[in-house]
Amino acid sequence: MLDYTTLKIIWWLLVGVLLIGFAIMDGHDMGVGTLLPFVGRNDIERRVVINTVGPHWDGNQVWFITGGGALFAAWPVVYATAFSGFYWAMMLVLWALFFRPVGFDYRSKIHNAAWRSTWDWGLFVGGAVPPLVFGIAFGNLLQGVPFQFDDYLVSTYTGSFWQLLNPFALLTGVVSSAMLTLQGGSYLAHRTEGVIQQRAIRSAVGAALVLFCSFIAAGVWLQTIDGYRIVSVVDTGALPDVLGKSVVREAGAWMANYARQPLLWLLPAMALVGALLAALLLLKRRTLSAFVLSSLAVTGVIGTAGASMFPFVMPSSSMPNASLTVWDSVSSHLSLAIMFWAAVIFMPLIILYTSWAYRVMRGKVTAAHVKANQHSAY
Repeated sequence: MLDYTTLKIIWWLLVGVLLIGFAIMDGHDMGVGTLLPFVGRNDIERRVVINTVGPHWDGNQVWFITGGGALFAAWPVVYATAFSGFYWAMMLVLWALFFRPVGFDYRSKIHNAAWRSTWDWGLFVGGAVPPLVFGIAFGNLLQGVPFQFDDYLVSTYTGSFWQLLNPFALLTGVVSSAMLTLQGGSYLAHRTEGVIQQRAIRSAVGAALVLFCSFIAAGVWLQTIDGYRIVSVVDTGALPDVLGKSVVREAGAWMANYARQPLLWLLPAMALVGALLAALLLLKRRTLSAFVLSSLAVTGVIGTAGASMFPFVMPSSSMPNASLTVWDSVSSHLSLAIMFWAAVIFMPLIILYTSWAYRVMRGKVTAAHVKANQHSAY
């Protein structure tokens, strides 16, 4: 059996992989939904856009469900504390996601312009709101979340929903929204042709530029924000004890990992270069390569956030010593070991069936296809 310290690091990496997988796979569905009212100018064009993701959007939800399940199983204290502090934000995401299944299933059931337009905007909400909220959540994590524990380790969140909407968090929300809009636009450009493809390319290139500029702005701003640092000795293999450490806040602490491990600078470089190259490849109509580079940018953005905060997962601004880290907010050694082998078995299966499904559904979605399949296409 792997030792406890190694399993803690492995599960930090696995949760990161699941977040990246969600952003790449379910993220391009959301990006397409965000662009739907703007790329499609009439009913047929919008049906073309919807049918690029319609057959597999629900399958991509497995990344979202698995990520939430992994967070609950591997980091139960983080799960409980986050869903307490971010309750209304998570409810907002859930309510927005309600529009997706009903929008895809019912949008084309009735041939009525008002009915279909309503569901088109519903799909827009379901695609645009979650990335924005997730980005805002990460912005608040980087600043610290106002929560604390009592003697019975019951967490209390002392902030409010409106405090989450602070300027830095809104900026990271822009980063997240632009990132997934680029992802969705790149995918849409690859699956369509003609004027829809042209509009998708223009939108994706614009999103790439917004991502590039906002990511740099967030990085510069982050250096002025007080980060968190553990100043006591930590036994990484010990049983979890969320109050068994001393933590201080200091300027520049989030940059310390980059000073210790210069190779980590490859992550923000990956985000910036990936976004710019994706935009360049889109302009050259090399859409599949653009989608790959967009996915690389997604990996760089999320990887940068994780590398900056490590070993912190959810720092506390009101009680720094209660900050949750990779070392003290995890499940038991046995639980992590069992879940590790489950992940080793099932993750390749998920990747294999996803790859097969996309291979089967490859090719362009055209207006002619939608018209010829009025009763079977979305």
